[in-house]
Amino acid sequence: MPLRFPLTIAVPADAAGQRLDQFLAEQIPDVSRARVQQMLREEKALVNGAIAKSSLKLRGGEQITILGEVQPPPLRAIAEDIPLDIVYEDDDLAVVNKPAGMMVHAGAGATDDERNRGTLVNALLHRFGALSEVGGELRPGIVHRLDKETSGLILVAKNDLAHRRLAAQFSKREIKKRYVALVHGWPPKDRGTINDPISRDAVRRTRMSIRGSGGRSAITHYEVRERIASAYGKFALADVRIETGRTHQIRVHMASLRHPVVGDALYGAAKELKRVGNAISPAVLALDRNFLHAAAIEFQQPRTGEAMKFEAPLPKELLEFLEKVRG
Repeated sequence: MPLRFPLTIAVPADAAGQRLDQFLAEQIPDVSRARVQQMLREEKALVNGAIAKSSLKLRGGEQITILGEVQPPPLRAIAEDIPLDIVYEDDDLAVVNKPAGMMVHAGAGATDDERNRGTLVNALLHRFGALSEVGGELRPGIVHRLDKETSGLILVAKNDLAHRRLAAQFSKREIKKRYVALVHGWPPKDRGTINDPISRDAVRRTRMSIRGSGGRSAITHYEVRERIASAYGKFALADVRIETGRTHQIRVHMASLRHPVVGDALYGAAKELKRVGNAISPAVLALDRNFLHAAAIEFQQPRTGEAMKFEAPLPKELLEFLEKVRG
């Protein structure tokens, strides 16, 4: 539900000692600390009716008044000549095999010199010229997303009709996606379902969590394909299917089972795998991305209704890392 302004926030006694910008970032949904600081600079947030700095230490009992949202200038994505792995395309859509390390689109708070370079959107605009405009000038053609360090298949809409119909398929949970993940440890069952709502972490805003209140429904199914007992510990290679598409969903849900995705230090995975014992293997293995790959997607062609299915094998770096883990 959109916020209504002016908005008044009473500072509780237990917030004494907190910085003003930190407190507001925790209180206002989906607003970053940087955006809060901009709000204070533009004098759109007052403390007891007076202008205040971001660094103000609260005492408890203050009344904070939010006069309105920050309105950053619109950021328009630009074309950039970046190679793409196009798995399929027609007049309405394209299926792209995104590499790890590539952001799908720039963030809303980015600037031209900051993060509006090297994204999938930049590459798509160079390749196709025109894309759907439903998502706005920053996200043309983007119907759904993959995390930066997740590789694999992503759908792109070339026109507004295709975008709306594909989005409707996602909303009705008619699009089927399968991921491949290598996780730490062995899940107790070969198959399982995780049905825990996901919300943004109240303390670490770059993370998502199943522990917060007001989370959005999220359902993840996993099936263990292989249990690996290696010189670096136990691991499970699993197929993962999601009914919903929440931010970091697979990473959060698998970490909630204490089986984080290998390489995912944000959710508790080790940054390096260290050899146990005197096995003839490298002492340390490291993966500079998450071992998570969008391996298959099924949907209906938005204009004809034809059933379509595409698959993408594990990229070379994941195959080589998996062989090293297997020993």
